[in-house]
Amino acid sequence: MTFATPLRSPLRLGKIALLLGTAALTPFAASAQDAEVPAAEERTSALDTINEILVTGTKTRDAENVQDVALAVTAFNADTLEAFKIRDIQGLSFQTPNVSLDQIGTSRGTANFAIRGLGINSSIPSIDPTVGVFVDGVYLGINGGVVFDLFDLDSVEILRGPQGVLFGRNVTGGAVVLNTGNPTEDFRGKFRAAVDGPVDSGRGGANYTVSGVISGPIVEDTLLFKVGAYYNKDEGYFRNLFDGSNQGAADTKILRGALEGRFGDLMIRAKLDYFDSNGDGPAGQNRGIFDRESFDLSIDEPGFYDTQIWTGSLTAEWDIGPGTLTNIFGYRDYSARTRGDIDSTPAFLFHSNTETVQDQISNELRYAIATDSLDLTFGGFYFDQNLAYDESRELRRDLPVANQPPVFFGGGRQAHEVIGLFANAQWEFVPNLSLIAGIRWNQETKDAAVTYIVPRAPCSVVAGTCPTGTAPFNAATETNGFTDDVRFRNVSPKLGLQYQFANSQIYGHWSRGFRSGGYNFRITNVPVFNRAVAATGNLFFDEEQVDSYEIGGKFQTEDGSFTLNLAAYVTKISDLQREVNLADPGAGVVQNILNTADATIKGFEAEARMRVSDSLIVTANLGLIDDKYDSLLFDISGDGLINDTDLALRIPRVPEVTWGMGLVHELLLGDSEILTRVNYQYRDEFAFTDDNLGYIQDASNLEANITWVTPVQGLSFSLYGRNLFDQVQAGGDTQLPFGGPLSTGVRQPFAPNPTAGTLSPLQRGRNVGVEALFEF
Repeated sequence: MTFATPLRSPLRLGKIALLLGTAALTPFAASAQDAEVPAAEERTSALDTINEILVTGTKTRDAENVQDVALAVTAFNADTLEAFKIRDIQGLSFQTPNVSLDQIGTSRGTANFAIRGLGINSSIPSIDPTVGVFVDGVYLGINGGVVFDLFDLDSVEILRGPQGVLFGRNVTGGAVVLNTGNPTEDFRGKFRAAVDGPVDSGRGGANYTVSGVISGPIVEDTLLFKVGAYYNKDEGYFRNLFDGSNQGAADTKILRGALEGRFGDLMIRAKLDYFDSNGDGPAGQNRGIFDRESFDLSIDEPGFYDTQIWTGSLTAEWDIGPGTLTNIFGYRDYSARTRGDIDSTPAFLFHSNTETVQDQISNELRYAIATDSLDLTFGGFYFDQNLAYDESRELRRDLPVANQPPVFFGGGRQAHEVIGLFANAQWEFVPNLSLIAGIRWNQETKDAAVTYIVPRAPCSVVAGTCPTGTAPFNAATETNGFTDDVRFRNVSPKLGLQYQFANSQIYGHWSRGFRSGGYNFRITNVPVFNRAVAATGNLFFDEEQVDSYEIGGKFQTEDGSFTLNLAAYVTKISDLQREVNLADPGAGVVQNILNTADATIKGFEAEARMRVSDSLIVTANLGLIDDKYDSLLFDISGDGLINDTDLALRIPRVPEVTWGMGLVHELLLGDSEILTRVNYQYRDEFAFTDDNLGYIQDASNLEANITWVTPVQGLSFSLYGRNLFDQVQAGGDTQLPFGGPLSTGVRQPFAPNPTAGTLSPLQRGRNVGVEALFEF
């Protein structure tokens, strides 16, 4: 099976060659430190702020200039996020090469991230990510509640490639590091109000946002504070053709506070965040009924989601001896309920409820030393998480009551503990030449109880009323589920070299990372699960190992007006984890989590920035990926055989090409100015399902905004637009047995209607808005 439009055609390769010749543009990014708003008479060029980009993700004693880091990383500061009107992490998907920061769409806010072709396609909370997300140094244990509104951020850093030494488990694709705003030494505030929405007829309503932050000293130079509040009311972007209502409505509140104490060489900072959001369920399009290039959808129930999250962190930094001792304690309490029209049709064919509760604590203690020739960081990490998940399924309620199948109930719970020890060093052993070496030992324990999601009497795993089977497990007689525990131990090393010269560097390194194994909380086809157990001897799926070999260079002129960053890599994946989705009339969809293959992904990335004049900066980025299966452990094509047909399939979540261009222009008008920012990003089509019947089409994303910085100090007004080409994108393309009739008797891969139907949660199309911002 292949894509309808071959991804490796001569025309496509010709375009790639042209792009390589012109280099590609990365988003306007600035220093990771906020700057005070100058008086009108002191105002300098806003473009001057992009010359230094600082990152914290390397965990050295001091933040490092991105051009000095031997790592592929793209960073955005608060001003940059504001400039591009980024409202959630997903908005950065079209800013960086080989990066997709999408949400799955079936459960609002659930991350479905992929970097360099390593990603997942699941909303099951027991599935660990390939891209780890860290907020103020605290790892988020599940993907739920990640892709929500960004608010009061100092910086976002996207680290590409395995980051196992410094960040541990589940960062085989990379890490997304979010740093929220810290209290400030001087009194300042920021207030924003915005409204945006669709401008195309036949779509939903407006989206309103207001927020405010105040920060400053309580006791000068000793005790600082920061408080903020955020409110968003979204009337729903889409129009439901079933009844003409808006779909996608949401109501979100965020409250945030921080206190920072400075006591000589000791700093202690506490942060607390409350998040509450509720609204409609997925805006699911069934592509067996509607054209996948349209925003049409028709569902008989809007569904809902309801999410509450408490997040807290306590950070202590103590300058002691030649380094800094840092301790970061984190806490998160997450609860979410959802209901969705999964069949995405006007009939009641497959609707589902879920409930997820999670709480976690974590603690990282590290010591970072910096000398003229040595940067050394070492420490330990502890993580403890409790997770419970309920799911129910109601199928074929279009039938007479006597013929309706019973409701499915089930899910799973899990206690999860991680212990890690790590050390990372960069040693300049001869002038300008440094050795990079790191190692992490990791132990991970999971203790799970799983209840098959099958027709049964009503029960709740969350409430503790669902059966989980008896031990020892007997596949021939067990109908309820199982209890089991597993422990993984592994070592993640890194070894490389860096050579620095003339404001530039070249580097190369090898690193190894692991993605955790675990348990499937969504077992609906017990015979298929039992066959997998018989084949492996395990009730769990095994961990995934990733070895990455990367070479790169970062080049810049002496005045910093031009930078070019290049990276090439080869990623070898062993025991690739996949959630294999199969349409099933009895259960709606069956999701088997398996170690399906060994695979290789090769890629190239380029990011460039040039200050063409005092008033104009252009940027560009390019990402190329080539993927292939080396060997297969499972029949992913669904034809009953493991053969060349399977080997010829594309690995899911791997767009072959991403590239983009952008510009930032400043026009000075006496005591005011106009800033114009435009960014274009293209992302190639990619397979979403392992059998390649489900896919996400290519997209050309254009974003732009114009900001008038008024003569009134701190006051500005903006007009902005996102997805101005009105490209259709979906968070998934799950195959379903429900939909319109096929035009032919054979399923055609990558045809307009590839299966009987799909669940394809739509993302927003063209969106235009206005904003007022006041800072003091």
